Amino acid sequence: MPAPTSVFRAGATALITGSASGVGLAVAKLCASHSMNLILVDNNTSKLDEAKSTLSSSSKGSVDTHAMDVASLSDWSALKKSVEKGGKKLDFLHLNAGIGPKSDWTDSAYFHQIFDVNLFGVINGINTFFPHFDSNSGEQKAIVVTGSKQGITNPPGNAAYNASKSAVKTITEHLSFDLAKSSPSTSVHLLVPGWTFTGLTGGGNTTEKPEGAWSPEQVADFMYQKMGEGKFYAICPDNDVEWETDRKRMMWTMGDVVYERLPQSRWRDEYKEEAVKTMEGMKLSGKQAD
Repeated sequence: MPAPTSVFRAGATALITGSASGVGLAVAKLCASHSMNLILVDNNTSKLDEAKSTLSSSSKGSVDTHAMDVASLSDWSALKKSVEKGGKKLDFLHLNAGIGPKSDWTDSAYFHQIFDVNLFGVINGINTFFPHFDSNSGEQKAIVVTGSKQGITNPPGNAAYNASKSAVKTITEHLSFDLAKSSPSTSVHLLVPGWTFTGLTGGGNTTEKPEGAWSPEQVADFMYQKMGEGKFYAICPDNDVEWETDRKRMMWTMGDVVYERLPQSRWRDEYKEEAVKTMEGMKLSGKQAD
């Protein structure tokens, strides 16, 4: 069976949400380098125009843009009609759009806003284009969903964001399991960036990338690498946090359940010393490729 990266081929069609900047734009550039036809989706019309101009000058494939709200089912319906004109179907779907505002426990609008975009923006995309990927035993297709380490290690500070990304992880895992049975030529992948220099993570406040952060292009390249290895999880390191550290943090977090500790124990005073010592002493088998 061909590697999932064979989806990156001339003439194939890629739709990427949140593609006007950051990781989404970097993945669009990756697709363009393989002469794919691009459908760029974002709610920022000026950035979409910039992205289209940049990609059109370097891509051999077509570049179309759609300004829309991923939380809106009517917007998805309109997009579907546009995409399917002439019988076109998607080969690559990257559900990447996300937001990360912060607020408090009294602000229900904040919870709705984050879940509407981060979770239902993904669910809406799957619901809309699932028929393009189901029952596929022909040429390789792929779905990538952008998650977050905060949806796995669950640090304090932004409950709604963490919960939305935790739900995204679960949804994507189920999608992978189900499509593996019904559609052997469709692969599913969860892309989990580390510290990445984008607008969502503060990149919009400065033009100089911090030394510890990865660029969006590094994230896109890492996604391609892990897809080539047939991996579902593409959990990116960065220049400050290595894969081994990520693994230990994830193992400790799961231990809260297994050992009946208080949740988010790594940040609680009564567990901090134990957490540091335990993670330092962890011996984990297996290695992530560089």
